[in-house]
Amino acid sequence: MSTEVSNEKIPNNVNLSEDKRLQRALEQWLPNYIDWWKEMGPEGFLNQDIYLRTAVSVEADGWAHFDYVKMPDYRWGIFLEPAEAGRKVGFGDHADELAWQQVPGEYRNMLRRLIVTQGDTEPASVEQQRNLGTTAPSLYDMRNLFQVNVEEGRHLWAMVYLLHSYFGRDGREEAEALLERRSGNPDKPRILGAFNAPMTDWLSFFMFTTVTDRDGKFQLLSLAESGFDPLARTCRFMLTEEAHHMFVGETGVGRIIQRTAELMKKNPSEDVTKEGGIPLDMIQRAFNYWLSLSYDLFGGEISSNAASYFAAGLKGRAYEMKKYEEHRVLDGDMKIDVPKDGKLITETVALRNAMNEILRDDYKEDNERVVVRWNKVLEEEGITNFRFQVPSKRFHRQVGVYAGHHFTPDGTPISAEEWNRRKYEFLPSEADLAYVKSIQSPVTTIGQFAHWIAPPKQGIKGRPVDFEYVRL
Repeated sequence: MSTEVSNEKIPNNVNLSEDKRLQRALEQWLPNYIDWWKEMGPEGFLNQDIYLRTAVSVEADGWAHFDYVKMPDYRWGIFLEPAEAGRKVGFGDHADELAWQQVPGEYRNMLRRLIVTQGDTEPASVEQQRNLGTTAPSLYDMRNLFQVNVEEGRHLWAMVYLLHSYFGRDGREEAEALLERRSGNPDKPRILGAFNAPMTDWLSFFMFTTVTDRDGKFQLLSLAESGFDPLARTCRFMLTEEAHHMFVGETGVGRIIQRTAELMKKNPSEDVTKEGGIPLDMIQRAFNYWLSLSYDLFGGEISSNAASYFAAGLKGRAYEMKKYEEHRVLDGDMKIDVPKDGKLITETVALRNAMNEILRDDYKEDNERVVVRWNKVLEEEGITNFRFQVPSKRFHRQVGVYAGHHFTPDGTPISAEEWNRRKYEFLPSEADLAYVKSIQSPVTTIGQFAHWIAPPKQGIKGRPVDFEYVRL
């Protein structure tokens, strides 16, 4: 397999032209995908030239090319990291066996479910973000939005390739269904809850790319360990692209925090709404909301499905081979606090059944590092009376043992009555959402930025901040 990407109708490095049946099937899927993109992709910007990066190789250095391109003409393609000769399954009951190049029959349904669920998240986020271009705070941010969008579209291609290649008719039907579901549609919603949540403002977009794309990072890390080798190699390259999405989110929120701090110092009352800024507590509530939705994406704390995926060698722990010494996990347990009768009771759970929680713990730690960097912005701006906090894994959960129970962001149990009385201390209110939306007038002048966000420290790929990132 080449590290270079071919320049075919469907760019790829998997020798697609040598499998005519597969090539025809994907070329028939392509126009349906383009139709979906034109219907549900970024509203109003299909004909603009955008300064985008496009994958041209799967090598670590020099893998991307930057130039102007119209989004429907983007090089949607199929890129897998080269195969590792003699690679073995790294964990579970099949540890040390040769990694599978074909789908093991006994795990076919489980593996298809994993691929479809991952694949469904990719077009969903494009659908959630489709109207944000019209209120972009700068051409720089508009370009970053579109970069995220086209790469989510390419990640859909990655999963569709696996479905078409390895799952026959079932896979082709699943690939069609990925274009039929719609984010937030009551009749045909996306599979996972966070990907049906409305996204009407840029604070939500930056939070989503900070925390929900970070969930994507950890899901991809766990699938990159898979004993099904084509899935592992696909996910490793997807992680290369995913890093930029989290950068867009984390630095976007950081720039909002910086601008808010500047406005707080400007206004003696520190009421930044009088200056058109976004208050720090409003930013925290948005963080609480999107992070709690993203906690749910890992599934239940105690999960027989997670145990089965691990036992089968299909989905490991993040950094399984680098971080852990013992990979079968036949012994060991984990303590999990479970709500019962208004109290938290500690239960001992077999470690294989706690795989979701292990991944969620790693995820929470990663978000804690993000918050340290956000708080550093406040320190540097001399703001001493506020610090961002990572909410508890128990807060505002709709999935798992905490669903149906109420907790404050620090994880303290509270009654339903107290929750109803105080929930808008913790989560965005309609007034919050209306205010953020009201200040989001588009800024399309080269090098200028909306009043509520600071400019970035540097531009994209060595370009200046005042570069024409989108040609309007």
